[in-house]
Amino acid sequence: MRSMNSRHAGFTMIELIVVIVILGILAATALPKFVNVRTEAETAAVQGIAGAATSAMNLNYAGCLVSDNAVASGKCARVNLCTDTPGLMQGGLDTTIYALAPDTAGSDIGATNGVSALCRVTKTVGSASYSATYTGISAGN
Repeated sequence: MRSMNSRHAGFTMIELIVVIVILGILAATALPKFVNVRTEAETAAVQGIAGAATSAMNLNYAGCLVSDNAVASGKCARVNLCTDTPGLMQGGLDTTIYALAPDTAGSDIGATNGVSALCRVTKTVGSASYSATYTGISAGN
């Protein structure tokens, strides 16, 4: 038989409440830091697309210079507009997610080979909009 002096092991209600309060305070202080991560991630994604677009434009322009601006599959593509960018990028660009346009209204790249202009890539998520600029270079004209 057990003796009457045996103790039950476990936590008291006060100890459990104190632990829950401490966890609540930690969660409340950490939550704002995690909320801001989405904004930073979307901004970084758009900047990555802008960097890839700049590289694609430069590679296409170099390929067109080598081929004397003669349009040739895999070497030189005709570029007059900022919206010509997806055809230059490896794997293309999903234009249902990213919108391409001239950085300044009405001033697209143009049809003179070697002319550059700023283009803008934009991604809209809900009511938030993220954008970055890249340099477009006309080629193959």
